[in-house]
Amino acid sequence: MSIRWRLTAWYTCILAVTLILFGSAVYGVVHYNTYSEIKKKITDQRKQMQTNIIVGISQGQLKFDLGLETTTDFQSSQIFGQLHNYQNNQNLVTNNLADLKKLFPVPATTNATKVKQFERYKLNGNPFLVYQEPLIYKDQLIGFLQLAVWTGHEEELLRLLRSILIMSATIMLLMATTFGLFLARKSIAPIGKVIEAADQIQNGSDLSVRIAYDGPQDEVGQLINTVNNMLGRMEGFYKNLEDSYAAQRRFVSDASHELRTPLTTIRGNVDLLQKMWSKDDSDRPNIDEATLHTMSLEAVSDIADESKRMSRLVSDMLSLARADTGRTFEKEPVPLEILVEEVARRAQMLPRQAEWITGDFSVLNGIYINGNKDYMQQMLFIFIENAFKYTPAGEVVFDAFIFKNQVGIRIADTGIGMDKEEVPYIFDRFYRADQSRGVTEGIGLGLSIAKWIIDELEGSVEVVTRQGEGTTFVIWLPIVFPTPLE
Repeated sequence: MSIRWRLTAWYTCILAVTLILFGSAVYGVVHYNTYSEIKKKITDQRKQMQTNIIVGISQGQLKFDLGLETTTDFQSSQIFGQLHNYQNNQNLVTNNLADLKKLFPVPATTNATKVKQFERYKLNGNPFLVYQEPLIYKDQLIGFLQLAVWTGHEEELLRLLRSILIMSATIMLLMATTFGLFLARKSIAPIGKVIEAADQIQNGSDLSVRIAYDGPQDEVGQLINTVNNMLGRMEGFYKNLEDSYAAQRRFVSDASHELRTPLTTIRGNVDLLQKMWSKDDSDRPNIDEATLHTMSLEAVSDIADESKRMSRLVSDMLSLARADTGRTFEKEPVPLEILVEEVARRAQMLPRQAEWITGDFSVLNGIYINGNKDYMQQMLFIFIENAFKYTPAGEVVFDAFIFKNQVGIRIADTGIGMDKEEVPYIFDRFYRADQSRGVTEGIGLGLSIAKWIIDELEGSVEVVTRQGEGTTFVIWLPIVFPTPLE
């Protein structure tokens, strides 16, 4: 059974119980008040008859008189009276009861004192409420008085009331069931949309589906908002996952490509050395010893160079793998002036063709960065080596300045530069500008590692470039102000 049917059934059952209790209470109150009024009428009449029942003793016998035959009171005319004389076994009745040609049953003398005060009888199909009282004279049962009121109108009224209550309750239950089912279906309809959206997501891969709802922000509205927010987060996670998978596939493809070249070179040189050093003279190349020696040295040199290149590639890939796992490095306040001066001094020893120009680093006196000395040096050397690599002629400038509680470290070159469209991709792994491929050696991981270090330092990097005119990198790092003891 669906939720809407269960809700309708519960609502109908509760309403049915309520109507039954309410109808029973109404009927009970009307029934009690109606018959209480009749009983009061009879008892009032009985009090008026108190002095007229026993008139006196004639010839040794008691004489009875009801006192209702000559009355002109309208209320008394509605009362049927019967007085039974146990001495002569005769009945004295009122005229209206005599017209019915039927008498009320009289109990035997042994049971006369045990009967109920009020009893219901039917004479010729006519309902009566009868007041019964045994008459005792000097501790002797002499008669039995019965006063009755015809209750046909009351019975009809109560029967009509029962019919009205039953019919109205039935109609109300039918209406409540119909409208309850309609309201339950309308209230549960948004949940059906939730199920439909979930089925669409389950059967397909479209996570952009949202549930349209313009109703009140009740429990159902809150549920739909929660589901929509959950779908939005799932869509974001799914897109991030797809991007991660795409980056992983690209990373594996680029790594395979970068590793294939040195492995091919190494394998070719190893094959050449095997032939040159073969014991079988037919496998050796027909060249003199001097040339053979020179070729061997060149092959070993190529193998060493490619091995170093593979080592750098593996080391860089391991660094990025650590970054992907969320690993970070320990940080402490680092004096920036000492660090950049040491980097500037060591950078002039790097192989280069461009002129190396350093600025005045005294502006960094007393400036501290919350970072790691080794990683900060690695990051700066990556930018400097790139500048030397892509500046075959010209100059590379290394300086620093301070702006709004941040220090900017600038590496500017007058090299080959790049297009502005390529700037968003230069920090991607294995990405290299088209004009640099095949011209300068490299594997395209340096800037990715540098960007990871800058992010860990809570800094940013600014790039200004133009093809054929050079590139400028400005690394922005937040300044910390340590205490004098530090």
